[in-house]
Amino acid sequence: MRYEAPTSTKDAVTLLSRAKGSAFVLAGGSDLLVRMKGGFIEPDLVVDIKRIPALQEIRKTSTGFRIGAAVPCAAMGEHAGLRKAWPGVVEAANLIGSDQIQSRCTVAGNLCNASPAADSVPALVAAKAKAVIAGPKGRRTVPVEKVPAGPGRTTLGKGEFVEAILLPLPKGKTGDAYLRFTPRTEMDIAVCSAGVCLKLGRGGVIEEARVALGAVAPTVVLVPAAAKAIVGTKLDEAALAALTAACEAACAPIDDKRGTVEFRTEVAGVLARRAAKIAYQRAGG
Repeated sequence: MRYEAPTSTKDAVTLLSRAKGSAFVLAGGSDLLVRMKGGFIEPDLVVDIKRIPALQEIRKTSTGFRIGAAVPCAAMGEHAGLRKAWPGVVEAANLIGSDQIQSRCTVAGNLCNASPAADSVPALVAAKAKAVIAGPKGRRTVPVEKVPAGPGRTTLGKGEFVEAILLPLPKGKTGDAYLRFTPRTEMDIAVCSAGVCLKLGRGGVIEEARVALGAVAPTVVLVPAAAKAIVGTKLDEAALAALTAACEAACAPIDDKRGTVEFRTEVAGVLARRAAKIAYQRAGG
């Protein structure tokens, strides 16, 4: 195995593009190193992107926040501006692993690991986050939900890697929240999860909403019907019941030792309902 630590995005793309055999990007390594030690993968090349300066910073721009692909989740929790703007996203990122893991793991890595149970992804999807992808043909920007293609698979082409995650500036009275269910309180994988983001108009009426579910399908599920159920309401019981039903209808989970199809489906609706209430309160409702 060959290890390289480029200091620019251009050099990283060149290494990945010219690699013979399997090439993997190391952002934090909290997933990659575990897979290597477990014998699930045997990389011919590992490209460590942590020495690329621009990928190590959280930068506020005129349109939002740019989170470099090598920024550890712990740094997101320490960024006051990001916490204020997107508390749900930060909470989701800070649920990944232990305190020690937090100093290494990244949301870009969490996204590209392509686990259906990834904690940060439903919250990012609900917040309309985008991924900046660098590759041989330059850069392209796509919604984060377009990156995972299935468990352990992404839509990234040869030589491409996620350079940054973009979060827009919240408009008006916007609130977001993320909740998950795990058998243990810490360091566990989500049995199911829900991210909700909503924007309020006059009188506390919901004008816009996005609802995303995790661990109930091969990839994160954006549920337009759930959003439609609460838009135009003040999140009364009837709206919450409709949201819950829409989320349950969107679920297509598997049976495994962590949860049955029936359990995941019911709990996903419960989590979405609770997350919507938190988001509504955070938006000022």
